[in-house]
Amino acid sequence: MTKYLYFEGSCGISGDMTVAALLDLGADRKKLDAVLKSLGLDGFDYVISRKSSYSIAGCDFDVRLQDKTPMQESAYMPEHHHGHDHEHEHHHEHEHHHHHEHRHLKDVYDIIDRGEMSDNARNLAKKIFYIVAEAEAKAHGCGIDEVHFHEVGAVDSIVDIVSIAVLVDDLGIKDCIVSGLNEGQGFVMCQHGELPVPVPAVANIASTYGITLRPGQTNGEMVTPTGIAAAAALKTTEKLPAGYKILKIGVGLGKRDFGKANFLRVMLLEDTADDGQIYMVECNIDDSTPEEMGYAMEKLFAAGAKDVHFEACYMKKNRPAYLLRIVASVSDLPKIEDAVFRHTSTIGLRKYAVERTCMEREMLKLLIDGHEVKVKKCTYKDIVRYYPEYESIKTLANETGEAFRTLYQKACRLASGED
Repeated sequence: MTKYLYFEGSCGISGDMTVAALLDLGADRKKLDAVLKSLGLDGFDYVISRKSSYSIAGCDFDVRLQDKTPMQESAYMPEHHHGHDHEHEHHHEHEHHHHHEHRHLKDVYDIIDRGEMSDNARNLAKKIFYIVAEAEAKAHGCGIDEVHFHEVGAVDSIVDIVSIAVLVDDLGIKDCIVSGLNEGQGFVMCQHGELPVPVPAVANIASTYGITLRPGQTNGEMVTPTGIAAAAALKTTEKLPAGYKILKIGVGLGKRDFGKANFLRVMLLEDTADDGQIYMVECNIDDSTPEEMGYAMEKLFAAGAKDVHFEACYMKKNRPAYLLRIVASVSDLPKIEDAVFRHTSTIGLRKYAVERTCMEREMLKLLIDGHEVKVKKCTYKDIVRYYPEYESIKTLANETGEAFRTLYQKACRLASGED
């Protein structure tokens, strides 16, 4: 069964919420502590605690900087700022004044390279930072190497991104579902002045990486660049399995008070889609040769198709074509879709669940003139039918010289007890 990380995103996403949710899901805190110490960054500490947001319990990840230099926080990276402690349901605003050093992407990569972490975690951390840099460069109209990371180059943001990479790597789950993220509305203040929600970096990442944003009535920024960049880097699909079990839930609390619970849920899911669930996959083809289509049929059967056939049809402009139809199990759909696009000229396909009723099947092995022949026995209620396997009859016909039909009928009589 395939396992997935599912970022539910009903309250948006941020860097610290993601770290907290992954920790709550069971990722190794000791491993995280060792990696963060190995980065060689001074002037910070972090606290992991249990708190609540409007009666919803969860994990809180709070990076605390020793430098108290006042600085207006950018709206691009507000994860540890303008926060509200929801514990005991008291909501008092407080500020964290963080001094943001200006760094380029190479400077950030150098810090990541100092860390004692797996190559997979290191590459993921760099990928998340690259996604943010790409979005910032587009927003400011400059090259990626020219971006000054005053929004994301601060220690707390490096800690968030490295932590996400290390914790995801520790969980060992390769497939990640991001079906969409709820976003707020209105405007936020940052170092560049007042900006609309979603802020430019978030909008650019959503556009580039196909992340669905669902606008709501909440005033304020619910999706931050760090959060959506992590989602973009991890996403392998946006669709939930047809059936799944929730194995574990991690809840990471946000720092902002939106007047309602603010948390990110990350779930560990197990795909339980039953192979008994069958799908019909279809596409129209008008520009492939018969040889190509015959080859595609072979590849589709090799990919697990239960049945493949072509039907003549007419397409736009009364153009003669073929309708390709494939019957496949849910578990084989990814391989089937890959084979369709790889071995036919279609640029799209349709798929829908179907139901089927099958006769019970049993394979019989019989001897005809000393040669083994396979016969499929099919039963439904009081109906019984026998179908000799083609390859068995073909082999016997080639070896004996008898007619195919004669041997086929003889196998049916022998299987039914008539001979």
